[in-house]
Amino acid sequence: MIAARRSFLLGAGALGLAGPALAQDDLNLNGRFVQGGFAMGRTWPRAIVFVDGEALTTASAAGLFIVGFDRDAPATARVEVLSGTRRLRRDLTIAPGDFDITRIDGLPQQTVTPTAPEVLARIRREAALKTEGFASRADADHFNGGFIWPLEAYRISSRWGAQRVLNGTPARPHYGVDMAAPTGTVIRAPADGLVTLAEPDLHFEGGLTLIDHGQGLISAYLHQSRLDVRPGERVVQGQPIGRVGSSGRATGPHLCWRLKWRDRNLDPSHLVGAEAPPLA
Repeated sequence: MIAARRSFLLGAGALGLAGPALAQDDLNLNGRFVQGGFAMGRTWPRAIVFVDGEALTTASAAGLFIVGFDRDAPATARVEVLSGTRRLRRDLTIAPGDFDITRIDGLPQQTVTPTAPEVLARIRREAALKTEGFASRADADHFNGGFIWPLEAYRISSRWGAQRVLNGTPARPHYGVDMAAPTGTVIRAPADGLVTLAEPDLHFEGGLTLIDHGQGLISAYLHQSRLDVRPGERVVQGQPIGRVGSSGRATGPHLCWRLKWRDRNLDPSHLVGAEAPPLA
């Protein structure tokens, strides 16, 4: 049955839901502190943000920033901010995720383990396009109001982080939320952002759009039957960006919704309904 919008909540998200936002000094954090989750922070404008000792991002002019925790994130994370001589840090406990094992059979073998030279060459060309799209670092904080679901009605057909077994062969984890819906269903931008890639026919992803929501937080929309935006276009929350399809490596019509923060894979559903930390 098609589920109503916002009716689905990942169990792992409930484990990682942070309590009241920290209001100590000038570093305020909230979010979902779980594998695949995130921390949204408010601090000094343009402060440098470190994660586990590595400088990874910079707060916006409003002092907002976001950091992500990958599927295999360790049990703790240290977030530090630096502005001139001022420095603050918070140590976070990251809850473990709850990941399924998903088996998919009946896929064309060349989409699972391609061997044809022309297919391999195509995959290399497309990988370069995707790398460029994910390298975008828009100076923005469009994540500050959280996400909405990209479909109005859907059925979750595969949860984020599932270990995939394709045609009997173990594959890398599935870094998307699969939302089954009829072909042609309108896909809407979950938040404001900048389109960094819009390709109608990639080998694995089929119709693919990438949107940069700021500071390297980039959402992806796979298997589309139609794309309604172009690279360089700015979109607003709720704007139609494409239509559900079954292009690329797919066995039926659905939207595979993905999210990356820099090189980390995140569960996009955790951003649904998120709010920016209040002023300290």
